Amino acid sequence: MKVTVEIDCSAVEARAFLGLPDVTALNEHMVAEMQRRMDANMAALAPDELMKNWMALGMGAQDQFRKLMTAAASSAMGGAKTK
Repeated sequence: MKVTVEIDCSAVEARAFLGLPDVTALNEHMVAEMQRRMDANMAALAPDELMKNWMALGMGAQDQFRKLMTAAASSAMGGAKTK
C-alpha cells in the first residue's frame, strides 16, 4: 500500500508546526552584517588596488624563489656564495 500526503503551508507555518525556532531576526542581522562588510571592502575590489596587491605578492614570491634557488645552488656547489 502506498499513501501520499501533500501539505500546503509556508515555511513559517512548517517551522511553527515542527517546533523549530524562528530565525528571521538572526538571518536579517547576518545579511545586514555581510552587506556592511562588503561595502567596507569595496575599495579593495577596485582594479588598481587588486593589481597593487597581486603585484606585491608576485614580487615577494619571485624574491623568495630566487633566494631559495640561490641557497640550493650554493649548497650544491659546496657552500660557495653566489649572487
